[in-house]
Formats: sequence, structure tokens, C-alpha cells
Amino acid sequence: MNELIKVTTNENDEQLVSARDLHKGLEIKTRFSQWVTQNFKNFREGIDYSSVVTTTRQNQYGGIKQINDYAITTEMAKHIAMMTGTEKGYEIRDYFIKVEKAWNNPEMVVQRALQIQTRKVKKLELENERMKPKADYFDDLVKRNLLTNFRDTAKELHIKQKKFIDWLLDHKYVYRDKRRQLKHYAKYDNDLFEFKEFASEWTDKAHLQSLITPKGRATFKLLLERDSFNE
Repeated sequence: MNELIKVTTNENDEQLVSARDLHKGLEIKTRFSQWVTQNFKNFREGIDYSSVVTTTRQNQYGGIKQINDYAITTEMAKHIAMMTGTEKGYEIRDYFIKVEKAWNNPEMVVQRALQIQTRKVKKLELENERMKPKADYFDDLVKRNLLTNFRDTAKELHIKQKKFIDWLLDHKYVYRDKRRQLKHYAKYDNDLFEFKEFASEWTDKAHLQSLITPKGRATFKLLLERDSFNE
């Protein structure tokens, strides 16, 4: 997909666009400040847009000049593009729709969440190097490495166990074997799930049980929230 207008992200994982870039991309002839006055009155400052100072540039006398700009959400940018009623406006609106679709792809959502979690863990590790580790930190670290069964995972994700299992079955993460036991598909082994061997209380035979990894819990939490399954 060709980049018609540059899209950036802030610390809150929100997609933003430069108002000046949008003004230029829409090929607006109206002066930028007048265009802002005309179009921004229907939006909320601090939510849909915020004032920023962009990179400096040299003026005609060789001095440095600061440029006032606005960081606007892609949702706001879509509305403004559509409001122009031009072919260019609809082209840019469709572009933002594609950008948001790619951004909200489940794999991308999970990937970003894991990257954020990784950064948090690294930050904790750096802090741990500078000061004595606290017991609570180690307890939390141990907890993140525990495997959980379907019942406990559903409880942690605040969803009924049956609904959670039905969702896993519908999305082909797990299946039921001949004994009606839940097993995960091999492609998710040592990633979202792990097999653990346990002995039956009534027989001497050992059985394999599918348990969910910390990555699996994080993945399912994000996907369930996206599907509005949390209760």
C-alpha cells in the first residue's frame, strides 16, 4: 500500500496524522489557518486533535522558524477528507480506512501488545539492575510464567468457561478428541498452548492436557476484547 500521507503513533498507541500533511494531500487551496478554523469546529481538542510544534525550518533570511501544526486522529482525518467532496478526498479517506484495517488486524494487535509487554519487562529488568529486587516483583515474574487450564484462564479473562471454550473451538484453536477431551492444534504448541502430562486418579495411564501459556492468555485477552466478549 502506497503511503499517501504519513501516519504516526503516540505513546497511547493511537494513530495520528499531521494536519498540514492532510491539508497538502487534499490539495486544499484555502490558507491553512482558515482551513483549520472552518473544519476543526466540529471536533474536540484533546480528543480528536492537539496542537503541536513541528520541525523548524529556515526562513528567507536564513533564520529558524517554528511551524504550528495539529496532530489529528485518523478518524478525524477520514471525516475531513470525506467533507471535501472531491475525488482526492475520497481517495485519501479510502487510504485511511485501509491503514486502520491493517492496524486492527488481530495479528498486528497481538504483535504490538507483545512488543509493549516486552518493553515493560525490559524496563523492569533495568530498574532491577539499579536497585535491590523486591519480593513482589519476583512473585509477579513467576506468575507470568505459569501455565493455566481453560477454567482458570476463562476466570482470569472474565468470561464464562463454556463461552470461552466455544470461542476457541469456533476459531480453530482447539478441538475435542475421541474421548471428548480438549486438545490444541499442533501449530499452536509451545506458543499459545503447551501439553503437560498428568496421571489419572482412576487409572495408571498418563494423559496429555492442553494448558494455556502467558502469551496465549495475552493473545486471547486482546482478541476477546476486540470481539467484545468480555463480561
